[in-house]
Amino acid sequence: MDFNRFVFRKCLRLELSVTVRSAKFIVRENWIVVGADDGLIRIYNFDTMEIVKEIEAHTDFIRSLAIHPTLPYVLSSSDDKLIKLWDWEKAWICSRVFEGHEHYVMQVAFNPKDLNTFASASLDGTLKIWNLDSGSANFTLDAHSKGVNCIEHFMAADKPLLISGSDDYTAKVWDYETKRCVQTLEGHTNNVTAITVHPELPIIITCSEDRTVRVWDTTSYRLENTLEYGLERVWSVAYMKNSSKVVFGCDKGTIMVKISSSQGSDSTNV
Repeated sequence: MDFNRFVFRKCLRLELSVTVRSAKFIVRENWIVVGADDGLIRIYNFDTMEIVKEIEAHTDFIRSLAIHPTLPYVLSSSDDKLIKLWDWEKAWICSRVFEGHEHYVMQVAFNPKDLNTFASASLDGTLKIWNLDSGSANFTLDAHSKGVNCIEHFMAADKPLLISGSDDYTAKVWDYETKRCVQTLEGHTNNVTAITVHPELPIIITCSEDRTVRVWDTTSYRLENTLEYGLERVWSVAYMKNSSKVVFGCDKGTIMVKISSSQGSDSTNV
């Protein structure tokens, strides 16, 4: 990859003495929000690189942050088994605590089709669907035989679905209106660590500690391709909007690739 072709307009370097497991942009405020293993949420101004706020949010590792698309809300989830809602227009007060999971809460995700609800994934093997107005879950899905690491909402044939990835080596697609699993994606030989559904291409991407990335068709759920880049375990995935470029974070580095939906092929010629 020729990094000389990229122009880095701004770089923010944060040196913390603790591990950071989640970081999100709040574009409309010019902030970066960071959740770390010391249980603190830190908010930085992206222009000045100065810290805006530091919050004692949780009593254990913060695993996930989610930004509400329209309201001034941030969700955080933690190894303390709690999910918390923060309101930055009210001096970052914790406006609600969501309780019910029996193990670490690995990820939270707002529902883009119903912005008053969100989903959570936990190592207790369940998915929970929540309403922002209540601290108790709307319902619980006994999703996997082992812990659930990741979730994402997506649409298929105008139907709202949810996909989850687990330590049972599978990813599952859920119709959360009927509360049924509509498909199980099998093939990984170790924990599924991250998932995404591409917004332009008809593909689901799953990442795993088996050192592979798998590409699936969103309609047939057929496995299109298995990709391996020699960077050991794959922990995260992100896509570029209006592009076929996808980025993977691995034990031994980060790689950007182009993924084609036609044959599930990939290219590193970027």
